[in-house]
Amino acid sequence: MSVGMALLLAVVAICVVVFLIERVKLNPFLSLFIASVLLGFAAGMPATKVVTSFESGAGEVLGQIASVIALGTMLGKMLEVSGGADRIAMTVVSLAGARRLDWAMMLIGLLVGLSVFFTVGFVILVPLAFSIARQTKMPVLHVALPVTAALSVVQGYMPPHPGTMFAVAAYHADVGRLIWLGMVVSVPVAIIAGPLYTRFIVPRLPADAGSAVAGQHERDVPRDPAALPGFGITLFTILAPMVLMLAGSAVRFMGPMADGWGSALRFVGDANVGLALAALLSFWTLGLRRGLSKEKILACSNECLGPLASLLLMIGAGGGFGAELMDSGISDAIARAAVDMHVPLLLLSWGLAAGMRVAVGSATVAMSTTAGIVAPIMAHAHGVSPELLVLATGAGAVMFGPMNDSGFWQVRDTLGLSVTQTVWTWSVIETLIGVAGLGMCLILAWCGL
Repeated sequence: MSVGMALLLAVVAICVVVFLIERVKLNPFLSLFIASVLLGFAAGMPATKVVTSFESGAGEVLGQIASVIALGTMLGKMLEVSGGADRIAMTVVSLAGARRLDWAMMLIGLLVGLSVFFTVGFVILVPLAFSIARQTKMPVLHVALPVTAALSVVQGYMPPHPGTMFAVAAYHADVGRLIWLGMVVSVPVAIIAGPLYTRFIVPRLPADAGSAVAGQHERDVPRDPAALPGFGITLFTILAPMVLMLAGSAVRFMGPMADGWGSALRFVGDANVGLALAALLSFWTLGLRRGLSKEKILACSNECLGPLASLLLMIGAGGGFGAELMDSGISDAIARAAVDMHVPLLLLSWGLAAGMRVAVGSATVAMSTTAGIVAPIMAHAHGVSPELLVLATGAGAVMFGPMNDSGFWQVRDTLGLSVTQTVWTWSVIETLIGVAGLGMCLILAWCGL
């Protein structure tokens, strides 16, 4: 297949996805499925091969990350129902004081965001931020924007979030190394998009921005501290899967010293095993130990899995779309062209993800589609860190915060902003996260990491 034909088919397939999602208003899973099938036929694949290619691609991706996402969701649910997020917020705010409240809220967002999806973290923490703003007499946005930025940073860069885990599977990245590099990237990016930009933009917005709806959303934490889990045990539970995955990854640097117990560390450091152990730990530390019954814990576990169906189907369809690109020969043709033109993969993945973000709105769809296109190209490249490629893809996938993203309207309605104010807050914050994240990836690549 010629490079020109391969590029044409790939572009048309992406346009079909965008058209079906945005204009026809089809579910992303069905849109990706239809585009994948049409792509296979257009590339000349036999009808039976078109279907089996999609099935194998979807099955391979879901086999690697479906359980990770489900287990991470259980852990996040326990953090929510136990009041663990409230405990973290209370402790960090009390330690930071009013003068550093925006930095404290950023830290809260980073910690809580490790275990919950952006939407859940936003619903939990922003009403709490309203209450903190009222008690400290600080502007609402001065407290709410840093935590919003931090939640978005973690969603784009850190496992076990769905888009990140899809890219990990596609690029065959090491989860432990990704966590280390993700922390190196996430902290400065969160500082730039959180406290620093908040201090710049809030004085330039109307003084009462966000205050009109604060009373509708704010909630107070329980006055009795005994009603909440301890800060230490909550933090330990949240960080447990990260520590296990880091330990499993670190074994490869220990050489002969790890011969005896290295296999055990690699086992518990697997993303599935680490998150399963952390979920079981949360059932005890944030559940049974706090007086929740076994029936209540079971109900919470079942309740949080229901909303995952659409997300997992969408991720599986992204894997099927990528498999069609590879099995049809389109990815190989594009890969040869990219290698011949010496296009830096970090820039290519970032640009494709940013384009898909603007087109479809969903950061998860942007990451999964981009990873399906870039993964075969990476196989032809040399010296490219798959972990940095995951981070660059995530940076592009959160770019712009466009109006076709549900997060745009969630932020606007919850914070009580006008559309223009939402652009100057949420959309600029997302753009800063994307640009600063790419910059950090390029610096780390230049350093040879």
